[in-house]
Amino acid sequence: MCVPGLGLLAVLSGLAASGVLQVGGMRIYTSGDVEAVNGTDVRLKCTFHSSSPVNPGAVVVSWSFRPLKPGREESVFHYQQRPYPPVEGIFRRRVHWAGDVMGNDASIIVQQVKFTYNGTYICQVKNPPDVHGAVGEIRLRVVTTASFSELLLLALAVGGGITAVVVLLIVIMSCRRCRKRRRTQRDGSEDAPRKARKDPTACHPLRAVHLYLSQTSIEIDSSDGMISDPSTKDSSSEEEEDPSSDDDDDDFNDSD
Repeated sequence: MCVPGLGLLAVLSGLAASGVLQVGGMRIYTSGDVEAVNGTDVRLKCTFHSSSPVNPGAVVVSWSFRPLKPGREESVFHYQQRPYPPVEGIFRRRVHWAGDVMGNDASIIVQQVKFTYNGTYICQVKNPPDVHGAVGEIRLRVVTTASFSELLLLALAVGGGITAVVVLLIVIMSCRRCRKRRRTQRDGSEDAPRKARKDPTACHPLRAVHLYLSQTSIEIDSSDGMISDPSTKDSSSEEEEDPSSDDDDDDFNDSD
């Protein structure tokens, strides 16, 4: 007698043991289509997620290249504990490691791309025991000039940077003006009591000092430095200065 449930369980167990059926597995993420101008550098981004903890000493990263025209697949880059750039082929001295396995990053940089670099770049990552899973692919297209979309993005980036700088300068200038205004107001409030004090070199016009020189009195107003007209003689001073009038009076009394 055959039990359907036991047969299905046996089939699933066999598939799992052969590696065909994977519950977890390695997952690779790439940017898909990439466009680069001839002669420039391009970063081929590849990130991964493993169902097992990342072991930096066991992680293996492999990059390969498949050209547009029919041809064999060529090795581009290899990483295992340290980078191993290609020592021959069209990518010799043109590929550099730009990843971080502890950050789940397996990216590379291709320098001075050429039209012969048009094709598909394949990223594969293994983190034992997680060695199964789909690979990531990036289709690179090398062009003579940047497309309108890339130029628009570049213009937006430049414009955004300039706008940010202008806004920052405006904020800095506004802050400086506010500080200067507050400093001026504070200095003005401190100088006000000083101005209210009496100047020892000046006095009120009603309290001007009268100086008498010889027989002519000159009024000097120290508040404005002006000299007033001569004032009339004081009666007491005239009596002291004219003794002849007293002598005449005495002679007149003696005659009587």
